[in-house]
Amino acid sequence: MALVVLSTAVAGPARAGGPSGDGQLREITAAVETPALFDDEAGGDADADDPAIWVNRADKSRSRVIGTAKNGGLRVYDLSGREVQSILPPEGGRFNNVDLVTGFGHQRQDYAVVTDRGLDKLRIFHIEASGRLTDVTAADVPLLFSRDEAEVEAQATGYGLATYGRYAVVSRRHSTTLGIFRLEEKKNAIGYRVTDKMDLPKQFRLSTGATWTPCLEPGEDPQIEGMVVDAEAGVLYAAQEDVALWKIHLDRDQFVGVPRIVERVAEFGAPGTYDPETEECTLGEPAKEAGRIQADVEGVTIYPTGKRDGYLIVSSQGDSKFYVYDRRTNRPLSSFSVIDGARTDGVQHSDGAAATSVSLPGYPQGLLVLHDGENKPDDGRVSTNFKYVDWRSLNTRAH
Repeated sequence: MALVVLSTAVAGPARAGGPSGDGQLREITAAVETPALFDDEAGGDADADDPAIWVNRADKSRSRVIGTAKNGGLRVYDLSGREVQSILPPEGGRFNNVDLVTGFGHQRQDYAVVTDRGLDKLRIFHIEASGRLTDVTAADVPLLFSRDEAEVEAQATGYGLATYGRYAVVSRRHSTTLGIFRLEEKKNAIGYRVTDKMDLPKQFRLSTGATWTPCLEPGEDPQIEGMVVDAEAGVLYAAQEDVALWKIHLDRDQFVGVPRIVERVAEFGAPGTYDPETEECTLGEPAKEAGRIQADVEGVTIYPTGKRDGYLIVSSQGDSKFYVYDRRTNRPLSSFSVIDGARTDGVQHSDGAAATSVSLPGYPQGLLVLHDGENKPDDGRVSTNFKYVDWRSLNTRAH
């Protein structure tokens, strides 16, 4: 595979700056949080990961936040953060990422699309007018990436997800592979078929001329999870966790052009040694072209303010910050963190993010939902959930 020469592949300089452009990190608090999920037997092995926001156009008060809980399936919440529905995965299933398809099919219905990492399939849920979800996945849907069930067992399966139109971009776990899948109506069910695949690089040529490969567990390649599609621009933003945030152009059901980097991780170019006992890497000094994002680069979402204008928001998981970029130019604009407040704790090590600029009850300028990887108090149990951020806490400093 050809190496990416980063001195020519970067979309723009990664300048530090606060939400007001003054170089200061903005600290905000969440307005609402969902109930704690616990990744243990008593909690049903539920581990929050990725949210999506469904806007009920007929009655915005009945809009919903849909969140994956891995082995715990799906959770559906109202705008107050109250759980209103819980959906278990099929046997062997593990729900990883979720996104929405709206106005699809002959009856122009809305659907939640989920990557089932356990079974290497997509699962599709019809969203009723009430906000209730019903599984309508066709019985004969194919495996996303695996050749057979034996390969599914290795769990190099469907992982990250982003939708646009009638298509879903899906990443493969422990791999650099991305696939585009077209949703198709089948009587009273929804299936899909693959239309294109591509691979992001595994190795990178540094400005010094040296070749760098991210330090990972042997047998793994630098994977992608967080993704979002800017359908108006025909662009996929894909977070390759240990490498960078990428910008990839789309033409209907195909990847086109050369992927470009928006910003690299802060550890970019650092030589590393993997320790099998700790299952961690000891890293050296990064390359001079390294960026600000502390690996992993994770959840990616867009807050639109016009057809092509708005903000691209990216999770810097390693230091629990979020970076904001201009949607049109990808110019770095600001950064913020979500800290403990009077009603909610802060957000740490966030995986998934979702935003809407639609005015909703309690959120007149829109809503940002963030996964919290360390919900408090944990009482000795691993606890995660989702935090709701009122966009008004960000908008005055976002320009």
